[in-house]
Amino acid sequence: MVDNHPASSLPDAVRGHWADRWAPASVRPYLRLARMERPIGWWLLLLPCWWSAALAALAGGKPWPNPGYCVLFLIGAVAMRGAGCTYNDIVDRDLDARVERTRQRPLPSGQAGLKGAVIFLTLQCAVGLAVLLQFNDFAIATGFASLGIVALYPFMKRFFWMPQIVLGLAFAWGALMGWAAAFGSLSWTALALYLASIAWVVGYDTIYALQDIEDDEIAGIKSSARFFGDHVKLGVAFCYALTLGFMSLALRLSKEAGPISYAGLGVFALHLAWQVWHIDRNDGEGALRIFRSNRDAGLILFAALAFDCFY
Repeated sequence: MVDNHPASSLPDAVRGHWADRWAPASVRPYLRLARMERPIGWWLLLLPCWWSAALAALAGGKPWPNPGYCVLFLIGAVAMRGAGCTYNDIVDRDLDARVERTRQRPLPSGQAGLKGAVIFLTLQCAVGLAVLLQFNDFAIATGFASLGIVALYPFMKRFFWMPQIVLGLAFAWGALMGWAAAFGSLSWTALALYLASIAWVVGYDTIYALQDIEDDEIAGIKSSARFFGDHVKLGVAFCYALTLGFMSLALRLSKEAGPISYAGLGVFALHLAWQVWHIDRNDGEGALRIFRSNRDAGLILFAALAFDCFY
């Protein structure tokens, strides 16, 4: 298959990414289905897993988050984010053809066929399953419990004004997984972290949705960015306030969180405030930059939690 649709035509792709420079041309459409050239997605799926693993290490008196679990979460996040994106593109292939930013995706542009996409989806799910089976029975059951939410999400934008809430329920699931993997159970600490992560996802994905707001109006696609309208800054600020409130509660409930964890949360809060300050409803490129910066915000918080374990 000839690759006539370079990644540079996709405005949210990382320019010069290895998936577009080094992968064989016949493979590139499938890597794009998995959003390999847009790694921010798997980072944002991974970070709540790592937060949860770090909080579990604090609660268990461990000197650091379980490194084996962190590696498994990394592999699983890449695989399942790719599977989720592939599934989303299969469901949304007709809608994507009507939105400027998405019409060059592999399915609506003809770079990949539906049958190949389904096979690729199955392979990615197999990798995710192999990772999940490395954990205890409770964690395995917890992981399977997320599949219904993942399956539901692509349909929500057709009739629900806040589909980002459903995305948050799915993307924040890792906040439960780290704790479940460590203890074979859940606690109020993990649930508070999960609620914080959901609010974080709704906030940053509202920023992301600003890129499509005009096309979404034409296509009839619903989003939190359209729902908040001219008050999008206030809407994101509210989501981030909930994030910080529930995150503070999670640290308090853990009882082992020390000054380093709270200092990290403070820096995380400053980063979120910076994001809100720079939101411009009419600047799609700026919205993408702010959205991507959440990787750094999340890593700051994880580093603080991890160092708190050590000290």
